[in-house]
Amino acid sequence: MNKLGDSWLLSLIGLTGLAVIVSLYLVFVYVPTELIMGIVQRIFYFHVPSAWVGFLAFLVAFVAGIAYLMRREPRWDMVEVSSIEIGVLFSTIALVTGSIWARPIWNTWWTWDPRLTTTLVMWLYYVASLMLRRVVDSEDRRARFGAILSIVGFVNVPVVFLAIRLWRTIHPVMFSSEGFEMAPGMLLTLGSSLVTFTLLYLCLLVIRVRIEYLSSELSRLRQLSIPARS
Repeated sequence: MNKLGDSWLLSLIGLTGLAVIVSLYLVFVYVPTELIMGIVQRIFYFHVPSAWVGFLAFLVAFVAGIAYLMRREPRWDMVEVSSIEIGVLFSTIALVTGSIWARPIWNTWWTWDPRLTTTLVMWLYYVASLMLRRVVDSEDRRARFGAILSIVGFVNVPVVFLAIRLWRTIHPVMFSSEGFEMAPGMLLTLGSSLVTFTLLYLCLLVIRVRIEYLSSELSRLRQLSIPARS
């Protein structure tokens, strides 16, 4: 990794840190408390961005999977598996924060709502895909297998996103005059949180891909050292 790449990553981390501070101020100080739901509604500014990053991460993995099958370059496999891991992490956060939010509002931790059910199916699929990758010994076969899984799995992502419009659900429809309205301050805070979580995703992706690259290089060097020892 060259110094230019390190400087770019440090700048990205610095920008993300600044965005985190701004977003935390907006969430806990600036934005007004919602009249009906009260302070628990502030989870919204973590729940929605987490779900968004999950969708984004799986989209990136989908594109990287296609790119790998077309070009067979290891870097695309690194991006694909790294993005799926991050997507699973943020989808987990979305499910957990959603449950915490639902308890005082819906009086239950979980309900088989179409959005919740499809999200859980999506989460289980990608967790299983990461586990199945480890079963394959060959690096090339593992990469091809992972690429196919990321492409097939992405079919469910639009279903999760559109679930509140395709079926009757207790989830509100955002950005619709009929379903969900936000005050300007709330909209500003949500926008800031979305930008912050997106920057955080980019930071984690770059760092995770670097780790994957260094791990691959270490394995290659170990293989080269085996004949010398014998």
